[in-house]
Amino acid sequence: MPAALVTRSGLRWSLILAGASLLAACGGAGDSNGSATLTPASGGLSAAASLGEKIFSDQSLSASGQQSCASCHSPDHAHAASGALSVELGGAQLDQQGFRAVPSLRYLNLTPAFYFAKDGTPTGGFDRDGRAQSLAEQAQRPLLAPHEMANAGKAEVVASLRRAPYADAFRQAFGATILDDADAAFERIAFALQQYQKEDPAFHPYDSKYDQFLAGKTTLAPAELRGLALFNAPKKGNCAACHTSAKGADGASPLFTDFSYDNLGVPRNPKIAATRDPAYFDLGLCGPDRTDLANRVDLCGAFKVPTLRNVATRQAFFHNGVFSNLRDVIGFYVRRDTNPEQWYPRGADGSVQKFNDLPPPYQRNANTSEAPYNRQPGMAPALSDAEIDDVIEFLGTLTDGYQAH
Repeated sequence: MPAALVTRSGLRWSLILAGASLLAACGGAGDSNGSATLTPASGGLSAAASLGEKIFSDQSLSASGQQSCASCHSPDHAHAASGALSVELGGAQLDQQGFRAVPSLRYLNLTPAFYFAKDGTPTGGFDRDGRAQSLAEQAQRPLLAPHEMANAGKAEVVASLRRAPYADAFRQAFGATILDDADAAFERIAFALQQYQKEDPAFHPYDSKYDQFLAGKTTLAPAELRGLALFNAPKKGNCAACHTSAKGADGASPLFTDFSYDNLGVPRNPKIAATRDPAYFDLGLCGPDRTDLANRVDLCGAFKVPTLRNVATRQAFFHNGVFSNLRDVIGFYVRRDTNPEQWYPRGADGSVQKFNDLPPPYQRNANTSEAPYNRQPGMAPALSDAEIDDVIEFLGTLTDGYQAH
């Protein structure tokens, strides 16, 4: 399934975890100094995290007064979108379409800040292009983005919080005059959201059927076991090349991502209004939202490898939400190159316009070297229809909240 941006045969999961731990210790995973961090609050959360929980669900902090973080990151849908839209709507009138599919916020607490591994692999970071260096930084943009919560500036967010029923608790946690300084208060809002995501077990419960299987508490059905084998097999699904399925060297449960980036050449999604402009392209690591790597043309079109935990609950896949179900997703992985006409439009001359969501100069960046992308038209796909069924069955074991019957 997804393969690495560059071959990582020498990269070990233990090394990635070590790097993540080191970066977290240096603040890379988003720690900020705050007096409220260690103050106990209700539910076992710190005072900052408890405030973050309130902020996360507070619709009054949006220009529309009808949208909160939870609107797009529903706790009942694995902290991802609850609907089937390719991209969500926001803005002051909730009529502004976004540009990317909403990712899940689960299992992000161990994500390291963005860095380049020794072999040159771009790794870590938050958002689909890794531009945010911490959960706190990631939390800031939706509050201000015109197509999301659409506040005119930090002062507008803080003014709304002054009217919130938890304003006094915010002052108690961060200082009596904190709400008099918009910049400082906005930073603490983001910090509180970060701490909520880091501390609340609901964001990283590790209670799926697969977790219980690894713990020896349940067994997988035959189809699920077959799917796991296909998921791991380098010449079949090859999914584990990026979506690590084995326990870490320290026994930690797998995150089903190695934090790397890949260019899969996914089809252009005409449901996104921005794509009506033929000159518009979302190139991930090299822009338009991320600007520091704009000159790294070799990275254009690469997006972060997401965790596959709870993937069976999703209704929009890839950065542009072009697919709405797992069967199409896996079918695309294994038949992108054997049957490109199934996924891409034809041009005026009748030729298949492969990798049509990349400008021609960057189409060569699409991964064509690693299985299952190393095939040609006329060759057999890496997975048969029955094998796709088995992989889907396995992916269903990654859904949180499993209870044995």
